[in-house]
Amino acid sequence: MASSSAGIVTGLTAAALVTIGVLAHQASVSVPDDLGRTGATVSPAPGAAKAPRDRRHPNALPAMSGTGERVVYSVDDDRVWLVGPGNKVRRTFEVTPSTVDPTPGAYTVTSRSNRITGSDGIPVEHVVRFAGAQGVAIGFSAAVDGSTAAPDPDQPTGGIRESRADGDAMWKFATIGRQVVVVP
Repeated sequence: MASSSAGIVTGLTAAALVTIGVLAHQASVSVPDDLGRTGATVSPAPGAAKAPRDRRHPNALPAMSGTGERVVYSVDDDRVWLVGPGNKVRRTFEVTPSTVDPTPGAYTVTSRSNRITGSDGIPVEHVVRFAGAQGVAIGFSAAVDGSTAAPDPDQPTGGIRESRADGDAMWKFATIGRQVVVVP
């Protein structure tokens, strides 16, 4: 009788863990649009002028992109900067934008997923979510197969795609609560 009870408890525990996993996944893909929006330290108005760039150094960190350790994402340049202490750029890289852009401003990382299927049906890893718009969660991710193809323009997606190596760097740097500054 004891082994029968142990089997039942094991089965119930496994079923509970599966249910929790499914619910966590559903919650992570249905983050409300305004969740994670912080009191903006950088909040250009919609349609604001593009942040000044150093034309001699196109990979240079944009002026007016905040202070402190942060992720900076330029919507117009499709580029990301991982900024460490002392305003030093640890890494910069190009990304493939999603079809839904976040509004320029300051956000924080609100959720992360190690490996899921993206809203476009592509398996992705190292998902770092920080915003929402038009009913989709917006964040950085890397396709497991390494692809960075442009998404279907007719399908609203929030996945800003990066290479797997850049995705690894983002995953290590952009933990929950890390500031993400979006500039035009």
